[in-house]
Amino acid sequence: MGQSAGRFLNCALGRLSLMGEDKANMLASLAMARRRDRDEPPDVLSAEEIKQLRHRIAHLSPDGVRQLYDRAFEDCRLVYTRIPSPRKMQTLVQLWKQLWKWR
Repeated sequence: MGQSAGRFLNCALGRLSLMGEDKANMLASLAMARRRDRDEPPDVLSAEEIKQLRHRIAHLSPDGVRQLYDRAFEDCRLVYTRIPSPRKMQTLVQLWKQLWKWR
């Protein structure tokens, strides 16, 4: 009996045996996200920085904003234990707002 057939049979019988990559993926998903050090200042855009960002975004072409949005969206993806910074999320939101205005 092959390895995949044996795994299927174990799953069908209610005996899930994790092997190799499956086990590594399961363990990685159980890991907790790293907390920010209390001494480390949060990476947040100030109100003035948000205003400047909005101004710069408003003067871009729709294609330029879409390209920046795609990049910001990729930066904000939740990948295992990596959580995007507030600054990256704020940038994504400002780009989304501009695209929403142009719809």
